[in-house]
Amino acid sequence: MIRPLSDRIVIKVIEDNEQTQGGIFIPDSAKEKPQKGEVIAVGLGKFNEKGEREPLDVKVGDIVLYAKYAGTDVKLDNDLLKILSVKDALGILE
Repeated sequence: MIRPLSDRIVIKVIEDNEQTQGGIFIPDSAKEKPQKGEVIAVGLGKFNEKGEREPLDVKVGDIVLYAKYAGTDVKLDNDLLKILSVKDALGILE
């Protein structure tokens, strides 16, 4: 398992279906990069000017949308993970 530092989070990338509703398969070359993932680990937060840790807006289990080219890709146990700063998370899907 990866334990992120500071204000970083680790997400498990959720890839969309490889087939359209009409049954057409989409080749890898035509797919867009996935931009949705499940948060599997969060850092403790970064320190503010007072020396206190700022809490993060996301928690483990949240499904987040993130910036298209944000973060660093990591493959661990056949899972595609992404480590990114919490500022690159654009929103939480509810």
